[in-house]
Amino acid sequence: MKVGFIGAGKVGCSLGKYLTERNVNVTGYYSKTFTSSIEAAELTNTRAYEKARDLVEDSDAIFLTVPDGIISEVWEQLKMLPIENKVISHFSGSLSSTVFSDSSRHHAFGYSIHPLFAINDKHHSYKELSKSFFTMEGHEKHLNHLSRLFESFGNQVVVIQAEDKMRYHASAAMVSNLYVGLVSLGERMLMDCGFTPDEAHGALKPLIQGNTKNILSYGTMDALTGPIERNDLSTISNHLQVLNSQEKEVYKLLSRQVLEIAKEKHKDRDFEEIKGVIEK
Repeated sequence: MKVGFIGAGKVGCSLGKYLTERNVNVTGYYSKTFTSSIEAAELTNTRAYEKARDLVEDSDAIFLTVPDGIISEVWEQLKMLPIENKVISHFSGSLSSTVFSDSSRHHAFGYSIHPLFAINDKHHSYKELSKSFFTMEGHEKHLNHLSRLFESFGNQVVVIQAEDKMRYHASAAMVSNLYVGLVSLGERMLMDCGFTPDEAHGALKPLIQGNTKNILSYGTMDALTGPIERNDLSTISNHLQVLNSQEKEVYKLLSRQVLEIAKEKHKDRDFEEIKGVIEK
């Protein structure tokens, strides 16, 4: 399969480099600016295309690594080109292959493929992609082939349904982006106690690292500690008394989820009093 990229940013460069290092035939790049195409082509030792038509004609699969907001626009342009029997895939985490809903009229096959990984650098992120899960969904004709391709690189691949794509992306956002917000909230609360910003960040660092290590090593249930896990109603009640309304809302929402884990971990314990407090 000869793969051509439309879009030469961080995702396009990283994926292209990842594929070429695994002997996939990447034809090259077409981008809004030719200088971006040249940079991506030099990184991957492929070709920079000045015309999208030429890239399409040279490729069996067209990977759209452009911002989510212009995927539909690029698709409208692609439909004017010879895409018969071509694989067309975008790499958005939130959008599904339904963005290519009329692909059958053009005898093409639409997919969405997404690495569950934060790509933040076009020159180095590809080195970490081997650790990433990939999700994909789309037309059944080439789905197994695409899945086996990434599995052959050592990646784990999960095939999902188009209607689940947004929920999947929300899960990733909670663990990645919203987690940053949770840490920021914790740091601010320490600063309310007299910590400097640097002290707050440094104080939480080993706690964050240790907890993350335990979650990754043992899973969420065995990593769980704290007042809910040990059924400490007094501490939880005292926490709630010192939190402002926004902090209390976050605390209660997350505590409800932690409570479910604690109940599963300790089936012999009665957590009803704690449940009443955090649902009040």
